[in-house]
Amino acid sequence: MEAIHSPQVVPPPAGLWRSHVGIPIRNLWLLLMYASDLAAFGRRFDGMADESADLPELMARLLAWVVERRLRQNLSRAYEPKVATLNRVRGRIDWLRTESGQHLNRGEVVCRFEDLTCDTPRNRLVRAALERMAVQVSNRDVHRRCRTLARQLEEMGVSAGRPSRAELARDQIARHDAEDRLMVKVAELALDQVLPSEAEGDMRTTRLDRDEALLRRIFEKAVAGLYKCELHGRDGWTVSPQRSLAWSVADESPGLAALLPGMSADVVLQRSAGSGTPRRIVIETKFADVLTTNPFGKDMFKNGHLYQLYAYLQTQTGKGETTADAAEGILLYPVVDQHIDEWALIQGHRIRLATVDLAVPADELRARLLGLVSEATGT
Repeated sequence: MEAIHSPQVVPPPAGLWRSHVGIPIRNLWLLLMYASDLAAFGRRFDGMADESADLPELMARLLAWVVERRLRQNLSRAYEPKVATLNRVRGRIDWLRTESGQHLNRGEVVCRFEDLTCDTPRNRLVRAALERMAVQVSNRDVHRRCRTLARQLEEMGVSAGRPSRAELARDQIARHDAEDRLMVKVAELALDQVLPSEAEGDMRTTRLDRDEALLRRIFEKAVAGLYKCELHGRDGWTVSPQRSLAWSVADESPGLAALLPGMSADVVLQRSAGSGTPRRIVIETKFADVLTTNPFGKDMFKNGHLYQLYAYLQTQTGKGETTADAAEGILLYPVVDQHIDEWALIQGHRIRLATVDLAVPADELRARLLGLVSEATGT
């Protein structure tokens, strides 16, 4: 196997902020954009990746920007079901509560009605994100912007507290409401992915002290998100994140099905006939060292990773699908200042072990990931 050597990487200026493992802020930002589907909103955020800021500050700036933009167009409202004791009838009377509470004696009735309000789950999520980010950043101007916007939402009737997943699921965003979808995406990103904490309630984590924990959570989603954004629906490609794969079982004992582990590939890319050469590529991301040392002190690829990818490929053969019989597999490792790219043809499957350097410029990082699935894969 012959390695493909990477071009010489020019180190960024010393003043640019990097995480403690050496990853530039722009690359972390790129991964976060793809991991959270924000790349679908185009290049409107290109000017926000200020390399003098740390990531929490950058995230807070973005959140403040999208909320300010939304407020200029009026915050969305929705009809919310409410129950209230009133001195006049509104909506339907809840006779059970009215009679049991003897409200009629006081000239009151308990009513059930729908009220047009800004206090929706999506707006509560945004307020919670603004309040969270305000305590995360050290920049006073950014802190003040987040606090001011949170106070504006409060004055508009948006209550405090993060809504539950069930509440958000019921608050469906219409297709034409792209600005709301963008605002919610950024708020979810700020609350769930950017700022991992050591323990519940800890809000002091800054400058990505937990780089490894963060990247482990988002790298897999970022890779799938990039291919989905850049390839899905184009030139016959379909992109399937977390694709379930079935074992090729011809016969089995009664208790096997309950004990047999499932298989789920991180990303499966498939191109149909008529759009070029039909292809199927199974990508498994590994946030781990690409090499290990054997008992004799020699560097080697990790056998467990190879066995896993081989199983994903070989178990799908013999089912009458040509692309599965000749499927390609890629083990993808994020690294810093390292380059490995090796491949072999094993029983009809081209298996490739490749690294992607998170320290190179963002454009190179994106080009590297797209180049891995080009026609020249492994050649």
